[in-house]
Amino acid sequence: MKIRFGLYGSGWRSEFFLRVAKLLPERFEIIGVVTRNKEKAEFFNQHFGVKCYETPKALLSVATPDFIVVSVNASVNVDVTLDLLNRNIPVLLETPPAANMDVLTRFHKSLPTGAKIQIAEQYPFQPMHLARSAFLEMGKLGHIQHAQVSYTHGFHAIALIRRFLGIGFENVEITATSFPVSVVGGYTREGEPTKETIAEKTQTVAVLKFGNKTGLLNFETDQHRSWVRSPIIQIKGERGELFNSKIKYLQDYKTPIESEFTRKDLGREENFEGFDLKGIIGDGQWLYRNPYQGSRLSDDEIAVASCLDAMNDYVRGGAPFYGLDEASQDFYLSALINEATKNGCTICSETQSWAWNINQ
Repeated sequence: MKIRFGLYGSGWRSEFFLRVAKLLPERFEIIGVVTRNKEKAEFFNQHFGVKCYETPKALLSVATPDFIVVSVNASVNVDVTLDLLNRNIPVLLETPPAANMDVLTRFHKSLPTGAKIQIAEQYPFQPMHLARSAFLEMGKLGHIQHAQVSYTHGFHAIALIRRFLGIGFENVEITATSFPVSVVGGYTREGEPTKETIAEKTQTVAVLKFGNKTGLLNFETDQHRSWVRSPIIQIKGERGELFNSKIKYLQDYKTPIESEFTRKDLGREENFEGFDLKGIIGDGQWLYRNPYQGSRLSDDEIAVASCLDAMNDYVRGGAPFYGLDEASQDFYLSALINEATKNGCTICSETQSWAWNINQ
Protein backbone atom coordinates (compact mmCIF):
# COMPACT_ATOMS: atom_id res chain seq x y z
CA MET A 1 0.00 0.00 0.00
CA LYS A 2 1.43 3.36 -1.07
CA ILE A 3 2.18 6.12 1.40
CA ARG A 4 0.30 9.16 0.12
CA PHE A 5 1.53 12.49 1.43
CA GLY A 6 1.30 16.16 0.59
CA LEU A 7 4.10 18.72 0.59
CA TYR A 8 3.77 22.30 1.83
CA GLY A 9 6.62 24.51 0.60
CA SER A 10 8.87 24.80 -2.43
CA GLY A 11 12.32 25.57 -1.01
CA TRP A 12 15.61 23.75 -1.56
CA ARG A 13 14.89 21.08 1.02
CA SER A 14 11.45 20.34 -0.43
CA GLU A 15 13.06 18.82 -3.49
CA PHE A 16 14.56 15.99 -1.40
CA PHE A 17 11.05 14.68 -0.69
CA LEU A 18 10.09 15.08 -4.35
CA ARG A 19 13.16 13.16 -5.52
CA VAL A 20 12.56 10.33 -3.05
CA ALA A 21 8.95 9.97 -4.20
CA LYS A 22 10.00 10.03 -7.84
CA LEU A 23 12.65 7.34 -7.32
CA LEU A 24 10.34 5.15 -5.20
CA PRO A 25 6.98 5.47 -7.01
CA GLU A 26 5.84 2.04 -5.81
CA ARG A 27 6.25 3.19 -2.20
CA PHE A 28 5.43 6.91 -2.09
CA GLU A 29 2.94 9.17 -3.83
CA ILE A 30 2.80 12.95 -3.50
CA ILE A 31 -0.82 14.03 -3.88
CA GLY A 32 0.16 17.66 -4.36
CA VAL A 33 2.37 20.58 -3.35
CA VAL A 34 1.19 23.79 -1.72
CA THR A 35 3.12 26.80 -3.03
CA ARG A 36 2.36 30.28 -4.27
CA ASN A 37 5.61 30.43 -6.23
CA LYS A 38 4.42 30.02 -9.82
CA GLU A 39 7.91 29.35 -11.20
CA LYS A 40 8.51 26.58 -8.69
CA ALA A 41 5.05 25.18 -9.33
CA GLU A 42 5.80 24.92 -13.04
CA PHE A 43 9.22 23.40 -12.35
CA PHE A 44 7.78 20.81 -9.94
CA ASN A 45 5.08 19.87 -12.44
CA GLN A 46 7.56 19.43 -15.30
CA HIS A 47 10.32 17.63 -13.40
CA PHE A 48 8.36 15.64 -10.82
CA GLY A 49 4.90 15.35 -12.35
CA VAL A 50 3.13 16.76 -9.28
CA LYS A 51 0.19 19.12 -9.12
CA CYS A 52 0.57 22.36 -7.17
CA TYR A 53 -2.01 24.31 -5.23
CA GLU A 54 -1.95 27.81 -3.77
CA THR A 55 -3.61 26.86 -0.47
CA PRO A 56 -3.87 23.76 1.73
CA LYS A 57 -7.66 24.02 1.42
CA ALA A 58 -7.37 23.60 -2.34
CA LEU A 59 -5.09 20.58 -1.93
CA LEU A 60 -7.30 18.93 0.70
CA SER A 61 -10.40 19.44 -1.46
CA VAL A 62 -8.88 17.06 -4.00
CA ALA A 63 -7.58 14.29 -1.72
CA THR A 64 -6.83 13.50 1.92
CA PRO A 65 -3.16 12.58 2.48
CA ASP A 66 -1.82 10.25 5.15
CA PHE A 67 0.16 13.29 6.31
CA ILE A 68 1.66 16.52 5.00
CA VAL A 69 5.35 17.37 4.99
CA VAL A 70 5.86 21.03 5.94
CA SER A 71 9.04 22.59 4.58
CA VAL A 72 8.70 26.36 4.85
CA ASN A 73 10.53 29.34 6.29
CA ALA A 74 10.72 29.55 10.09
CA SER A 75 8.79 32.83 10.03
CA VAL A 76 5.61 31.07 8.85
CA ASN A 77 6.30 27.54 10.07
CA VAL A 78 4.21 27.80 13.24
CA ASP A 79 1.11 29.23 11.57
CA VAL A 80 1.22 26.74 8.70
CA THR A 81 1.68 23.77 11.03
CA LEU A 82 -1.04 24.78 13.50
CA ASP A 83 -3.47 25.34 10.62
CA LEU A 84 -2.93 21.78 9.38
CA LEU A 85 -3.03 20.22 12.85
CA ASN A 86 -6.30 22.02 13.60
CA ARG A 87 -7.66 20.41 10.41
CA ASN A 88 -6.70 17.04 11.98
CA ILE A 89 -3.96 16.48 9.38
CA PRO A 90 -0.78 14.78 10.71
CA VAL A 91 2.33 16.87 10.04
CA LEU A 92 5.91 15.86 9.35
CA LEU A 93 7.98 19.01 9.86
CA GLU A 94 11.20 19.31 7.90
CA THR A 95 12.76 21.30 10.75
CA PRO A 96 11.84 22.34 14.32
CA PRO A 97 8.89 24.72 14.07
CA ALA A 98 10.19 28.00 15.45
CA ALA A 99 12.92 30.58 14.97
CA ASN A 100 13.45 31.19 18.71
CA MET A 101 12.61 29.76 22.12
CA ASP A 102 9.71 32.14 22.86
CA VAL A 103 7.90 31.11 19.68
CA LEU A 104 8.69 27.43 20.30
CA THR A 105 7.22 27.58 23.81
CA ARG A 106 4.07 29.28 22.53
CA PHE A 107 3.79 26.67 19.81
CA HIS A 108 3.76 23.87 22.39
CA LYS A 109 0.98 25.63 24.31
CA SER A 110 -1.07 26.07 21.12
CA LEU A 111 -0.98 22.42 20.01
CA PRO A 112 -4.46 20.92 19.64
CA THR A 113 -5.21 17.83 21.73
CA GLY A 114 -4.13 14.63 20.02
CA ALA A 115 -2.05 16.41 17.39
CA LYS A 116 0.04 14.04 15.27
CA ILE A 117 3.41 15.68 14.64
CA GLN A 118 6.98 14.49 14.07
CA ILE A 119 10.17 16.10 12.78
CA ALA A 120 12.06 14.82 9.73
CA GLU A 121 15.48 15.00 11.39
CA GLN A 122 17.31 12.91 8.83
CA TYR A 123 20.85 12.74 10.22
CA PRO A 124 20.30 9.89 12.73
CA PHE A 125 18.76 7.87 9.87
CA GLN A 126 21.69 8.15 7.48
CA PRO A 127 23.17 4.67 6.83
CA MET A 128 26.53 5.20 8.55
CA HIS A 129 24.93 6.70 11.66
CA LEU A 130 22.43 3.83 11.85
CA ALA A 131 25.36 1.40 11.53
CA ARG A 132 27.21 3.22 14.32
CA SER A 133 24.15 3.13 16.54
CA ALA A 134 23.68 -0.59 15.85
CA PHE A 135 27.29 -1.27 16.82
CA LEU A 136 26.98 0.78 20.03
CA GLU A 137 23.93 -1.25 21.04
CA MET A 138 26.11 -4.39 20.98
CA GLY A 139 27.94 -3.02 24.04
CA LYS A 140 31.45 -3.86 22.88
CA LEU A 141 32.75 -0.38 23.74
CA GLY A 142 31.41 -0.63 27.28
CA HIS A 143 29.80 2.35 28.98
CA ILE A 144 29.76 5.24 26.49
CA GLN A 145 31.29 8.35 28.05
CA HIS A 146 32.17 10.72 25.21
CA ALA A 147 30.96 11.61 21.73
CA GLN A 148 32.53 14.12 19.36
CA VAL A 149 30.51 15.27 16.37
CA SER A 150 32.31 17.30 13.71
CA TYR A 151 29.82 16.43 11.00
CA THR A 152 26.92 18.87 10.96
CA HIS A 153 25.73 21.95 12.84
CA GLY A 154 23.21 23.20 15.38
CA PHE A 155 20.36 20.99 16.49
CA HIS A 156 21.37 18.34 13.91
CA ALA A 157 24.65 17.82 15.74
CA ILE A 158 22.94 17.79 19.14
CA ALA A 159 20.54 15.11 17.90
CA LEU A 160 23.53 12.89 17.03
CA ILE A 161 25.39 13.63 20.27
CA ARG A 162 22.39 12.78 22.44
CA ARG A 163 21.71 9.61 20.47
CA PHE A 164 25.30 8.36 20.64
CA LEU A 165 25.51 9.11 24.38
CA GLY A 166 22.08 7.70 25.17
CA ILE A 167 20.94 11.03 26.62
CA GLY A 168 17.31 11.99 27.05
CA PHE A 169 16.27 15.30 28.62
CA GLU A 170 18.90 15.47 31.36
CA ASN A 171 20.22 18.94 32.04
CA VAL A 172 23.64 19.90 30.76
CA GLU A 173 26.49 22.32 31.44
CA ILE A 174 27.68 24.04 28.27
CA THR A 175 30.86 25.96 27.50
CA ALA A 176 31.57 27.20 24.00
CA THR A 177 33.81 29.42 21.94
CA SER A 178 34.25 30.38 18.30
CA PHE A 179 36.98 31.81 16.08
CA PRO A 180 37.45 32.69 12.41
CA VAL A 181 38.88 30.20 9.91
CA SER A 182 39.66 30.92 6.26
CA VAL A 183 39.07 28.35 3.54
CA VAL A 184 38.83 28.21 -0.24
CA GLY A 185 35.17 28.29 -1.26
CA GLY A 186 33.66 24.99 -2.36
CA TYR A 187 30.35 23.41 -3.22
CA THR A 188 27.16 25.28 -2.24
CA ARG A 189 23.43 24.81 -2.72
CA GLU A 190 23.89 26.57 -6.06
CA GLY A 191 26.45 23.99 -7.23
CA GLU A 192 30.19 23.94 -7.91
CA PRO A 193 32.26 27.14 -7.62
CA THR A 194 32.90 29.11 -10.80
CA LYS A 195 36.10 30.72 -9.52
CA GLU A 196 38.49 30.55 -6.59
CA THR A 197 37.48 32.58 -3.57
CA ILE A 198 38.71 32.73 0.02
CA ALA A 199 35.85 32.68 2.49
CA GLU A 200 36.03 33.43 6.21
CA LYS A 201 34.09 30.87 8.21
CA THR A 202 33.40 30.47 11.92
CA GLN A 203 34.70 27.49 13.88
CA THR A 204 32.49 26.70 16.87
CA VAL A 205 33.70 24.41 19.65
CA ALA A 206 31.23 23.48 22.39
CA VAL A 207 31.58 21.09 25.33
CA LEU A 208 28.37 19.63 26.77
CA LYS A 209 28.66 17.92 30.17
CA PHE A 210 25.78 15.57 30.96
CA GLY A 211 26.97 14.40 34.36
CA ASN A 212 29.58 11.70 33.66
CA LYS A 213 29.04 11.89 29.90
CA THR A 214 30.49 14.54 27.61
CA GLY A 215 29.62 15.71 24.12
CA LEU A 216 31.93 17.76 21.92
CA LEU A 217 30.58 19.76 19.00
CA ASN A 218 33.35 21.04 16.74
CA PHE A 219 32.14 22.53 13.48
CA GLU A 220 33.26 25.02 10.86
CA THR A 221 30.52 26.85 8.97
CA ASP A 222 29.64 24.88 5.80
CA GLN A 223 32.19 22.22 6.72
CA HIS A 224 29.83 19.52 5.47
CA ARG A 225 29.96 21.00 1.95
CA SER A 226 33.70 21.65 1.83
CA TRP A 227 35.98 19.53 -0.37
CA VAL A 228 38.94 20.15 1.98
CA ARG A 229 37.41 19.63 5.42
CA SER A 230 36.91 16.22 7.02
CA PRO A 231 34.04 14.94 9.18
CA ILE A 232 34.84 13.43 12.57
CA ILE A 233 32.66 11.07 14.58
CA GLN A 234 34.42 9.77 17.69
CA ILE A 235 32.62 7.77 20.37
CA LYS A 236 34.49 6.52 23.45
CA GLY A 237 33.70 3.85 26.01
CA GLU A 238 35.99 2.36 28.66
CA ARG A 239 36.56 -0.74 26.50
CA GLY A 240 37.15 0.96 23.16
CA GLU A 241 36.25 3.63 20.68
CA LEU A 242 34.63 4.20 17.33
CA PHE A 243 36.46 6.74 15.17
CA ASN A 244 34.69 7.52 11.89
CA SER A 245 34.70 4.06 10.26
CA LYS A 246 37.32 2.45 12.51
CA ILE A 247 36.51 0.25 15.50
CA LYS A 248 38.86 -0.56 18.40
CA TYR A 249 37.86 -2.51 21.50
CA LEU A 250 39.12 -5.06 24.00
CA GLN A 251 37.81 -8.59 23.75
CA ASP A 252 39.41 -9.10 27.15
CA TYR A 253 41.94 -7.00 29.02
CA LYS A 254 44.86 -8.23 26.90
CA THR A 255 43.18 -8.88 23.51
CA PRO A 256 42.70 -5.74 21.42
CA ILE A 257 40.41 -6.07 18.40
CA GLU A 258 40.48 -3.72 15.41
CA SER A 259 38.05 -3.65 12.52
CA GLU A 260 36.37 -1.18 10.22
CA PHE A 261 32.96 -0.36 8.82
CA THR A 262 32.80 -1.42 5.18
CA ARG A 263 30.25 -0.02 2.76
CA LYS A 264 29.02 -2.70 0.38
CA ASP A 265 28.44 -0.61 -2.74
CA LEU A 266 27.13 -2.37 -5.82
CA GLY A 267 28.22 -1.58 -9.36
CA ARG A 268 31.96 -1.33 -8.73
CA GLU A 269 34.37 -2.98 -11.15
CA GLU A 270 32.94 -6.42 -12.09
CA ASN A 271 29.77 -6.17 -9.98
CA PHE A 272 26.71 -5.97 -12.23
CA GLU A 273 23.98 -5.64 -9.58
CA GLY A 274 23.46 -1.96 -10.40
CA PHE A 275 25.01 1.12 -8.79
CA ASP A 276 23.60 1.23 -5.28
CA LEU A 277 24.28 0.82 -1.57
CA LYS A 278 23.61 -2.71 -0.34
CA GLY A 279 24.51 -2.07 3.28
CA ILE A 280 27.28 -1.64 5.84
CA ILE A 281 29.28 -4.40 7.52
CA GLY A 282 31.25 -3.90 10.71
CA ASP A 283 33.03 -6.25 13.07
CA GLY A 284 32.14 -9.22 10.86
CA GLN A 285 28.39 -8.69 10.57
CA TRP A 286 25.74 -6.63 8.84
CA LEU A 287 25.08 -3.46 10.82
CA TYR A 288 22.85 -1.87 8.21
CA ARG A 289 20.97 -3.13 5.16
CA ASN A 290 19.52 -0.65 2.69
CA PRO A 291 15.73 -1.14 2.58
CA TYR A 292 15.56 0.90 -0.64
CA GLN A 293 18.10 -1.09 -2.66
CA GLY A 294 17.47 -0.61 -6.35
CA SER A 295 16.39 3.02 -6.05
CA ARG A 296 19.91 4.51 -6.20
CA LEU A 297 19.18 7.01 -3.43
CA SER A 298 21.98 9.02 -1.85
CA ASP A 299 22.63 8.53 1.87
CA ASP A 300 20.67 11.67 2.74
CA GLU A 301 17.79 10.63 0.51
CA ILE A 302 17.77 7.20 2.18
CA ALA A 303 17.41 9.02 5.50
CA VAL A 304 14.54 11.14 4.15
CA ALA A 305 12.78 8.00 2.89
CA SER A 306 13.27 6.42 6.31
CA CYS A 307 11.59 9.42 7.95
CA LEU A 308 8.63 9.13 5.55
CA ASP A 309 8.27 5.43 6.33
CA ALA A 310 8.55 6.07 10.07
CA MET A 311 5.93 8.81 9.83
CA ASN A 312 3.58 6.43 8.07
CA ASP A 313 3.99 3.92 10.90
CA TYR A 314 3.47 6.66 13.49
CA VAL A 315 0.18 7.96 12.05
CA ARG A 316 -1.08 4.37 12.04
CA GLY A 317 -0.48 3.99 15.76
CA GLY A 318 3.24 3.23 15.83
CA ALA A 319 5.87 4.74 18.10
CA PRO A 320 7.20 8.27 17.59
CA PHE A 321 10.63 8.34 15.93
CA TYR A 322 11.72 11.97 16.45
CA GLY A 323 8.95 13.86 18.16
CA LEU A 324 8.41 17.52 18.83
CA ASP A 325 9.78 17.05 22.36
CA GLU A 326 13.09 15.64 21.07
CA ALA A 327 13.40 18.30 18.38
CA SER A 328 12.59 21.06 20.86
CA GLN A 329 15.28 19.83 23.26
CA ASP A 330 17.90 19.77 20.51
CA PHE A 331 16.84 23.24 19.35
CA TYR A 332 17.02 24.50 22.94
CA LEU A 333 20.53 23.13 23.55
CA SER A 334 21.69 24.54 20.21
CA ALA A 335 20.36 27.97 21.28
CA LEU A 336 22.28 27.67 24.57
CA ILE A 337 25.47 26.92 22.63
CA ASN A 338 24.95 30.11 20.62
CA GLU A 339 24.40 32.05 23.85
CA ALA A 340 27.48 30.57 25.53
CA THR A 341 29.57 31.35 22.45
CA LYS A 342 28.32 34.94 22.27
CA ASN A 343 28.76 35.71 25.98
CA GLY A 344 31.84 33.62 26.70
CA CYS A 345 30.30 32.00 29.76
CA THR A 346 29.23 28.61 31.04
CA ILE A 347 25.49 27.99 30.82
CA CYS A 348 23.42 25.33 32.55
CA SER A 349 20.22 24.17 30.89
CA GLU A 350 16.91 24.11 32.73
CA THR A 351 14.18 21.49 32.52
CA GLN A 352 11.68 22.53 29.86
CA SER A 353 7.94 21.89 29.70
CA TRP A 354 8.36 19.16 27.06
CA ALA A 355 10.91 17.13 29.06
CA TRP A 356 9.87 13.69 30.32
CA ASN A 357 11.42 10.68 32.05
CA ILE A 358 14.47 12.63 33.27
CA ASN A 359 17.16 10.58 34.97
CA GLN A 360 19.34 12.94 36.97
